[in-house]
Amino acid sequence: MINENSKMKNVIEKAEVLIEALPYIKKFYGKIVVIKYGGSALVNPEIKETIIKDIALMKLVGMKPVIVHGGGPDINSFLDKMDIKPKFINGLRVTDPETMQIVEMVLAGKLNKSIVTDIELQGVKAVGISGKDGGILSAYKIDNGDVDYGCVGDVKAVDTSLIETLLDKDFIPVIAPIGKDEKGNTYNINADYAGVAIAGALNAEKLVFLTDVEGVMKDVHNPNSIMSFIKSSDVQNLINDGTISGGMIPKIRCCIAGVEAGVKNVHILDGRVEHCLLLEIFTQKGIGTMISK
Repeated sequence: MINENSKMKNVIEKAEVLIEALPYIKKFYGKIVVIKYGGSALVNPEIKETIIKDIALMKLVGMKPVIVHGGGPDINSFLDKMDIKPKFINGLRVTDPETMQIVEMVLAGKLNKSIVTDIELQGVKAVGISGKDGGILSAYKIDNGDVDYGCVGDVKAVDTSLIETLLDKDFIPVIAPIGKDEKGNTYNINADYAGVAIAGALNAEKLVFLTDVEGVMKDVHNPNSIMSFIKSSDVQNLINDGTISGGMIPKIRCCIAGVEAGVKNVHILDGRVEHCLLLEIFTQKGIGTMISK
């Protein structure tokens, strides 16, 4: 009898979880959610599997996920096999034409198609493309004065026609952050800012950054001090008083750029947490930090 009661309790708890998710499923039905996919979520097989399942479930309950992915570790691994040493200045990869060929091969080829395969194994349709396809990402070469980063660019404009066509045809677009200029030159683009530009152009409901941090914390030494919600207008004060510092500053500035681009809510999530997307989007409390106006 005790075992039967325990089983019934577990069933009821599962039902309660589904009921808690119902209003969020209704709210975000048909909405576009751009997910910047990278870090541990991209390289750890166990975490990767839960992320892919989360994305598939989002699609199956009526949301419209769009994935923009990075791939630094994969690029470095391939460069190492080619006996080419990666070079970074101020956090940006110096990308000569030879390295750019490898970056494009890894990002738009091997890694991109691997993500597509993982998604389709969950029973939903996906298409892997790069920002060069359909002229999605018009880019320009980054010019930082004395430093020549080579084939490293930023987003000049976004054409969402191909993305919207894929969404309308029930596909999940998986986008490698590579763009081209009007002369056909190819550029490697920071995946975070490619995600911001694409989410803004799509007028996305949400932009989610999967990172290797828990979120913004009031006290970096206390993992239980995560700030669940931050107004974009409060960010500068939090930087000034030291609450946001170090490597979190560029992450949060990227979130602000997303809000300014027209995205309604931007999230910083710890991609190392199992089913982090479902916990953030479909539960009342969430697990990361949300930034909005």
